[in-house]
Amino acid sequence: MRPITRREAIGFGMLGGAGVLVGGLGLSRTGLPWIASPAPATEDVGGSAGGESLVEPEVLRSQDGVLRVELVAAQTVTSIAGRQARVLTYNGTVPGPSWWVRPGDSIEVRLRNELGTPTNLHTHGLAVSPQGNGDNPFVSIEPGQDFDYRFELPADHPPGVFWYHPHRHGTVADQLFGGLYGALIVDGDQVPVSRDRVLVISDISLTDDSQIAPVSDQEVMLGREGELVLVNGQHQPQLTARPGQRERWRVINACTSRYLRLALGGQRLELLGIDGGRETAHREVQEVLLAPGNRADLLVTMRGGISELRTLGHDRGGMGMMGGAELSGPGTLATLAVTGDEAAAPGVAPDLPAVPDLRDRPIAGQREITFTMTMGTMMGAGRNMMEFGFDGRVFDATRTDQQVSVGTVEEWLISNPTPMDHPFHLHVWPMQLIEAAGQEIGEPTRRDVVNVPARSRVRVLVDFTSHPGRSVYHCHILDHEDAGMMASIEVV
Repeated sequence: MRPITRREAIGFGMLGGAGVLVGGLGLSRTGLPWIASPAPATEDVGGSAGGESLVEPEVLRSQDGVLRVELVAAQTVTSIAGRQARVLTYNGTVPGPSWWVRPGDSIEVRLRNELGTPTNLHTHGLAVSPQGNGDNPFVSIEPGQDFDYRFELPADHPPGVFWYHPHRHGTVADQLFGGLYGALIVDGDQVPVSRDRVLVISDISLTDDSQIAPVSDQEVMLGREGELVLVNGQHQPQLTARPGQRERWRVINACTSRYLRLALGGQRLELLGIDGGRETAHREVQEVLLAPGNRADLLVTMRGGISELRTLGHDRGGMGMMGGAELSGPGTLATLAVTGDEAAAPGVAPDLPAVPDLRDRPIAGQREITFTMTMGTMMGAGRNMMEFGFDGRVFDATRTDQQVSVGTVEEWLISNPTPMDHPFHLHVWPMQLIEAAGQEIGEPTRRDVVNVPARSRVRVLVDFTSHPGRSVYHCHILDHEDAGMMASIEVV
């Protein structure tokens, strides 16, 4: 294991959701009230129907306050969308095992790298230390090496849907696209349900000989989207339930760049939370928009009939002649068949405790962070490439871009003057969305990924109460992150 060098960081830089739509009350790309309209009549993403029964990932639960995991990242032949394909896996499966822990637990992971490239591990959304063998994005685990991680969850860590994936700068998009990801559930609230499901949605492209398809320059510029959209590694799987049952669906957008606007026609959907944020009173929703990296915690009350879990499509913009109209289009993700006798009604789902409002805390400082895209020359290739960064600078692992005092709350204005949406992700420290496109957000809205629409901006409060150390913020279109749209932050 070794840190990323300055030379590697510069070379990588050169080489290159927070919206919830509830009826007509969501935020559009402009931030104004959004009214649902029919999806455009385009071909569904993902090809032909699959039809396999949904298989959920292996479950690993903490015992006596500790979850111990042996995790092997390797290239493996496994079933993807009903065919044997050579992809990247954790412990031989796509997704990797689901980790279930509780506030106050420790997670101990021995990660072995059997890939051909360096890797590391990020516990996305957890408020844990970024130092040493914690959630440290500057760790680099070389091929053939092991590394021992230890993540200590605070006793007051919020419950929610989180996930783990690689975060070694310069290889993140390739490794996630190839199949390296898994669910991480912090279980701390009791909601009576018939069953709990984990649904990890991802995408991938395979060659004719079932290898991971190489990425083109244009796909890097726009952010790649796979030809196959998967749920737990399956293409359009089948789910079954009985009328009257209530299920809890933990949904993760593990796509490298694809936005998901989820809908489940004919069924009752209630939102419990997005990311680590909780809804104090769960509410019925028609759609949920998940930017790459976002997660949703949903209650589904079953009504008889056949329903499709769909993504309705989201216009995330484009770049000039490259366009973008084909990006994040509509498609069927899974089919739900609700049949049989009416099930006994589950108990009443309780409201959850109120989320602390950071607006009640003094603001220690204000900053403006700006996504930037500029034309540059790719070294040795003799052609122009787009440089991605923040505030006009590509990522440099040796440079500290922001320094913050621990124990404070700051207000950040995140601006996006580019023609594309960018999802903003800050490691370790939670954000509260307070303004989008000039409109104030009333209820406390916690997120760790906030979508910033094209030519717009959002305002957030960031809670630096604890966890001193050095980490990063970046665009969660991971091709953009690898191309340099990331910056470092140190909390001291």
